[in-house]
Amino acid sequence: MNCRHCGHALTLPLVDLGSAPPSNAYLEAAALASPEAWYPLRVMVCQHCWLAQTEDFARADALFDANYAYFSSFSSSWLAHARDYVAAMSQRFALDRHSLVVEVAANDGYLLQYVQADAVPCYGIEPTASTAAAAREKGLEIIEEFFGVALATRLAASGRQADLIAANNVLAHVPDINDFVAGFAVLLKPHGVATFEFPHLLSLLRDCQFDTIYHEHFSYLSLHALQSVFAAAGLQVFDVETLPTHGGSLRVYVQRIAGGVQQLQPAVEAALQQELAAGLCTAATYQDFQRRADKVKNDFLQFLLQARQQGRTVMAYGAAAKGNTLLNYAGVRPDLLAAVVDRNPAKQGKYLPGSRIAILPESALPQQRPDYVVLLPWNLKTELMAQLAYIRDWGGQFVVAVPELELL
Repeated sequence: MNCRHCGHALTLPLVDLGSAPPSNAYLEAAALASPEAWYPLRVMVCQHCWLAQTEDFARADALFDANYAYFSSFSSSWLAHARDYVAAMSQRFALDRHSLVVEVAANDGYLLQYVQADAVPCYGIEPTASTAAAAREKGLEIIEEFFGVALATRLAASGRQADLIAANNVLAHVPDINDFVAGFAVLLKPHGVATFEFPHLLSLLRDCQFDTIYHEHFSYLSLHALQSVFAAAGLQVFDVETLPTHGGSLRVYVQRIAGGVQQLQPAVEAALQQELAAGLCTAATYQDFQRRADKVKNDFLQFLLQARQQGRTVMAYGAAAKGNTLLNYAGVRPDLLAAVVDRNPAKQGKYLPGSRIAILPESALPQQRPDYVVLLPWNLKTELMAQLAYIRDWGGQFVVAVPELELL
């Protein structure tokens, strides 16, 4: 395989997680009698541009279909993050009723609802029918297509260029990263700004966040790699922020190289130096990750086996994609994990892909009173421990497996 950005041959492995079905391909009960499609899950690193990327086995339209079940609005902390983002961008870039804001990967309208509430004109681009329908129920205009140069060109030709384009947690999800990013250069107004948020490769390596690796994530991103991608599209990074979201993310601000008016901020060079100091442009940095991932997996599996031997019951919270990576890599099945609960009605009554563990509503926790509740979306553990604090009433304990096994 060649690098999906620069085309150089890939020879440096990061991790091999065996094989798994797509992490968001939740199963209906009737599907339990049928086989699932499993794909190899391996990540390679380009030693030319340092883009980390999954090997190509599954197509995007098979991963992000009409039944896509990830809805952003079910996390209160993520809603607060979106609200704060809109307030900060409105102030920094003086957005008003004469501006136009576009969100690429608008999901269920979790962010644009705050833009709309400020009376700033906006529309979203969202290819998955399920989340697009939820956004429209909020009164938002949604274009239900995959984004790239072709769509951006049509929109620009119809006078729909943006002052601000938001792209939160989507850049990793696109198979053709060059075409996707080039679309932003087309859709931006000459002085427009785009922001991208994404989990930082530095955090993934530092905290062994291998469970954030799944087929829907085609790329694992650093500022070094993205500078090359943006430059090839005629875009310049002028600012960057470090965020705590998703276990450690970056927010990158870009503008057109030709015509951009924003001043280059010192944070860009500081972030690049931090990545260099951490060895993100050195092959040796990536060579111990497999061993560390295996230790996390083995420690978690040992905990589940010991709990079963002791007659303790274990359930999980959060039918998250990252949880599916962990469970499938560890080979966990319902004998070791009784069920997973989730607030999202679109997931309730279904089964996790691969492990085929039942997804139940949150009411199952006080009914079944498990001894342990594994928080699969460990990045939300503070929010979830407050939400589920009642498990302490029967002596229940919280557990996280990443970055290391911990009973809380």
